[in-house]
Amino acid sequence: MAGRKSAKRSGEAEEAQALPGLEPPPDVLVEEAHHKGHRQRLYSRFLESGPDALQDYELLEMILFAVNPRRDVKPLAKALIRDFGDLWSVVNAPPPRLRGYCVGEVSLASDKAVATLRAVGAAALRGMRQRVMDRPVLANWQSLLDYCTAAMAHQPMEQFRLLFLDRKNKLIADEVQQTGTVDHTPVYPREVVRRALELSASAIILVHNHPSGDPTPSRADVEMTKEILRAAHSLGIAVHDHVIVGKGKHVSFKAQGLL
Repeated sequence: MAGRKSAKRSGEAEEAQALPGLEPPPDVLVEEAHHKGHRQRLYSRFLESGPDALQDYELLEMILFAVNPRRDVKPLAKALIRDFGDLWSVVNAPPPRLRGYCVGEVSLASDKAVATLRAVGAAALRGMRQRVMDRPVLANWQSLLDYCTAAMAHQPMEQFRLLFLDRKNKLIADEVQQTGTVDHTPVYPREVVRRALELSASAIILVHNHPSGDPTPSRADVEMTKEILRAAHSLGIAVHDHVIVGKGKHVSFKAQGLL
């Protein structure tokens, strides 16, 4: 990661440039004029040809324009995608990993910069969630998988998520019940069933992630699922599936004959 030590200095310079009545240094004015055409070309290409006409780093550049209006942000955008792996990982990265990230004279030194990146990821994830809430799960299964993958695949710790369904198999609630370590999440069948009863849910879908990226079920995963099945069925609550999310792939217990 480049130059965290220069983040404070860079942030102070950017704030000084934004003060009314304070003329930016000549080198900043030259750089601003040089990149103005580039920014306008990106805006035009995005609006005329759509987001697919831009590379991931170019989309990230457009986001970074809002937090650094004068400097060339292309090196920062490329470095972020290189270091974090992809665009989605950048806009969903934990704030401590983003704060102070610096390339040359451009940094994510301010809360505004970090919050702007995170807001893009949050808005995209919320939009995906809204597409599956209050809709029949079976008719929107792929959208549900896409949402769960986006929400969980890049989490550094295991999460155990519960999706609660009504009698028409519409998704009525989506909750993270537990967060564990890099390879284990404590799950309590009684708590799963208790929450289902509180919501008057008729069925549930279990989802958890494997931060390692490999979604292969462990013996503990299988045993835990059996315990939840017994507790749920005793109260007339169906368990439709248990999905394990990895990076770029998933495993369905139902498809594997484990339910």
